[in-house]
Amino acid sequence: MALILVTGASTGLGRDTAEALAGEGHDVVVHARNRSRLDDPAQADRWAGVVLGDLSVPDEIEDVARQAAAFGRFDVVVHNAGVLSGPETVTVNTVAPYLLTALLEKPSRLIHLSSGMHRSGSTDLSGLTRGTASYSDTKLWVTALSQACAARWPGTTSHAVDPGWVPTRMGGASAPDDLVAGHRTQVWLATHPDVTPATGGYWYHRQTRAPHPAALDEEFQARLLHALEEHTGVPLG
Repeated sequence: MALILVTGASTGLGRDTAEALAGEGHDVVVHARNRSRLDDPAQADRWAGVVLGDLSVPDEIEDVARQAAAFGRFDVVVHNAGVLSGPETVTVNTVAPYLLTALLEKPSRLIHLSSGMHRSGSTDLSGLTRGTASYSDTKLWVTALSQACAARWPGTTSHAVDPGWVPTRMGGASAPDDLVAGHRTQVWLATHPDVTPATGGYWYHRQTRAPHPAALDEEFQARLLHALEEHTGVPLG
């Protein structure tokens, strides 16, 4: 039985991931923007815990980290929360995973939600501080963050997952990919004892794919980590 944190777990892939993991008997702590975002707040006892906060607000990200830390060291953290557009895109999709990773005790496994759209992302990091990054940019950056964690922390496995374009609220009702398959890779990476590669994978439906070359570039990873540290004032460690 593992202690697992899933961000953005009130709807869509995050909820499906959390419910599947809880159904397997794991202790799942779910994150939501606020309690009203949970499908049925009265049923919150199915979770090991709930942490609340708006991941588009840096101070609230830090508060989410404090709430989560009260549960102890997580075996697995699934960085699922994301938004498609708007001024909060870079904060939710890239800054929040970075800050939570930096502020929480290192887990055994990290899982970052990426997207096939990351391949059209830019390595120009000026949009990070200006808040003008596109969805594709932020998903390239979080994929590179995942690779950086894999390279720097031998005691923690770190993977990025493309769940496909699935019919969630964000993906839209006409999205062509399989909603059920959209969360299975995250659950498998969180729980399977023998994943190959053991760390640093970029996955689509339990198969590895080649990410954007910049995600694997150590120089770009270093620039990204430096920019995130400068932006947040918090080193990754």
